[in-house]
Amino acid sequence: MKTILIIEDEEAAYIRLQKLILEEVPDANILPQIVSVKSAIEWFNSNVTADVIFMDIHLADGDSFEIFKTIKITPPIIFTTAYDQYALEAFKVNSIDYLLKPIKKEELKRAIDKFIAFKLAEKPTFDYKKLLTALQTAPALTFKQRFIVKYGDHIKTIGTIDIAYFYTENKANFLVTNENKRFAIDHNLDQIEELVDPKKFFRINRQFIIAFLAITEMLTYSKSRVLIKLNPPAKLETIVSAERSAAFKAWLDG
Repeated sequence: MKTILIIEDEEAAYIRLQKLILEEVPDANILPQIVSVKSAIEWFNSNVTADVIFMDIHLADGDSFEIFKTIKITPPIIFTTAYDQYALEAFKVNSIDYLLKPIKKEELKRAIDKFIAFKLAEKPTFDYKKLLTALQTAPALTFKQRFIVKYGDHIKTIGTIDIAYFYTENKANFLVTNENKRFAIDHNLDQIEELVDPKKFFRINRQFIIAFLAITEMLTYSKSRVLIKLNPPAKLETIVSAERSAAFKAWLDG
């Protein structure tokens, strides 16, 4: 395992995974971050392939499975995913391994050990088209319907349909309801992004995940960015980051 490609659209997740890999394989050559389906296809068309690929399922411009429809990928893949247990069976059969987010050090070590054993056994490469077929026949993904919140000595549930946005501030994570009530939550934004329906929520930057129905106005901003106004209003500035602007516009378009 010398040359490693990481396909991951979240910079923080990429940096963390890179750090965990180097702790296990100090001499690994980790290639620059690939953040989208489009850039992955471009990379595979113009580069010598990697020894192993860590691939996130949800990328800025769509699911990474779109890559397989255009490019034949032969290196072993370790998927990073939040798919449910039924779909995960497809990963067990059709890939080296999968890692559930947030990735734990011991689980990464297991995946690396599995890759080394795979290479030593000189097993044939996987046919990832079979993975696509298996996932298409798997039961549909289910998304989180409610979140548990605590306030004082009380515990209550907030329906996801009643949430306007999630945000992080000073290393704490919050949800804000449509009625402008704020609650601290245990999940971080990386976790929340995998739990909520991507048709209804979008992560506009590192600090905010917003609901489509909470958007009241959108204004052009510098460097192709978009300024979002929400209802209820957010106390922090809500601007779609430059690297997410194209995906955001695609999300708006359905």
